Amino acid sequence: MKYICLLVTLFIFSACSKEKGYGRFNLRDGQEVELLVSHHYGAINDAPLLLPQKESAELPLSNFKDREPGYNYKIKAKMVAYNGPELMDGGPSDGLQFIKIISREKYTGNDPFEISLIHSFIPGPPQIILWNEEDKYLINIGTKIQLTYTDKKVGDQLEEIWQYNHKRLTDYSLVSLPLKWKSIQATVTHDPKNFGKAYLVSNIKLVE
Repeated sequence: MKYICLLVTLFIFSACSKEKGYGRFNLRDGQEVELLVSHHYGAINDAPLLLPQKESAELPLSNFKDREPGYNYKIKAKMVAYNGPELMDGGPSDGLQFIKIISREKYTGNDPFEISLIHSFIPGPPQIILWNEEDKYLINIGTKIQLTYTDKKVGDQLEEIWQYNHKRLTDYSLVSLPLKWKSIQATVTHDPKNFGKAYLVSNIKLVE
């Protein structure tokens, strides 16, 4: 009987060891994990960090609808594998699905971070995400965020980008054409006058 139990244990261990893993940390389908989610919502390389490693799991996080800019979160999430038919880019993929918030803390620092004003939407070519509404510059990166500025040069650049994008949006023959800029990268901090709702832009780098 002892040997039968040992064989059963070895069989189960062998089967588990052959189970497919996902991401750089070989997470299992259905496995629950804890993640750190940063205050810089929508930043370039804005990836949740797997705990306790504090490294990117290199898997997208979905369904975190209550996330707010300016707050650091510790959350619980579940690994969800996509087992459907192979699809073109833009289809379902393996990822981490939000379960619940463990803790939430307001960020009180002033370190700058980078955001991109050009996003790729599949299918379709990359598009500029900046628009103007009631004399306010806005972007939508899952939530609507205002872009403010104190430097006239930055303000002039935002206006230039908006006027160019407005022309493309109102002339449908231009939408499918390549953008004037290969990248538009803005350096931002949280705007203390409108915390959680606005980013203060200190610099914009336009690359043609």
